[in-house]
Amino acid sequence: MSIATIVDFSTAKTQADRFSPAPEKVLKGNPEQVIHNHYDSPCGQMSAGVWEGAVGQWTVNYTEHEYCEILQGVSVLRDKEGNAKTLRAGDRFVIPAGFSGTWEVLEPCRKVYVVFEQKP
Repeated sequence: MSIATIVDFSTAKTQADRFSPAPEKVLKGNPEQVIHNHYDSPCGQMSAGVWEGAVGQWTVNYTEHEYCEILQGVSVLRDKEGNAKTLRAGDRFVIPAGFSGTWEVLEPCRKVYVVFEQKP
């Protein structure tokens, strides 16, 4: 492999994928989202890119492990028991596979993500 295989997020010309959570998952607002998925591993288990979310709240059920770094905005992640963690610019964290709860965007949010889908 050469240096040309390095994926630089700042210069990537990745097409934006715009979507909203399924209507049955939306709890409030209109949480439209945009993903620039800059990298997919050849084995199909890892991907990385930039995610943006509009104000709103929806349910989440993680089947993958996800590393996140919040670049801007404010979100609140809640588990099924109602415990909450507020996420702000500069926060870095991992959401383990198996986590269920809600994601709420309080101020338009942007994050870098790295997802690893564990094979059974």
